[in-house]
Amino acid sequence: MTRRSLILLSGLGSAALLLAAFGFQHIGGLAPCAMCLWQRWPHAAAIAIAAVGAAVPAAAIAVLGGLSMVVNAGIALFHTGVERDWWEGPQSCTGAAGQDLGAMSASDLLATDTGPRIVLCDEVAWEMLGLSMASWNGLASVALAMIWFAAAMRRRTAG
Repeated sequence: MTRRSLILLSGLGSAALLLAAFGFQHIGGLAPCAMCLWQRWPHAAAIAIAAVGAAVPAAAIAVLGGLSMVVNAGIALFHTGVERDWWEGPQSCTGAAGQDLGAMSASDLLATDTGPRIVLCDEVAWEMLGLSMASWNGLASVALAMIWFAAAMRRRTAG
């Protein structure tokens, strides 16, 4: 495959993962936690980088795309560790957040139909084959990073 083709493949991979995340949210009803939202940004960056790379398929652009997926894999690994209790996550979205009710008004606390919905980062909302969405995203991000870096190593004459 040419460098341009690999860049486009990587960008389409990020687009598919981002669309899947939106599908789980808007069709499946699984509201994302803060760390889930963090994982969307590198995919958005990779899509933009792929658009630039389609026009100018330079090795440096492919390296940028690969780095965006390495960052995403790191965020996904961190999120997976928080879900599995391997380490502490941010207090703003872990079990402690559900107990920090000081910021809520009395009417919010007593509301039975419109109370705030806290999505915790340390709870697995969905899993397949024992892996959470964050874990699957991490694996996919590693695969996409490898494609980006393969694109960077292609010779310029290969496109």
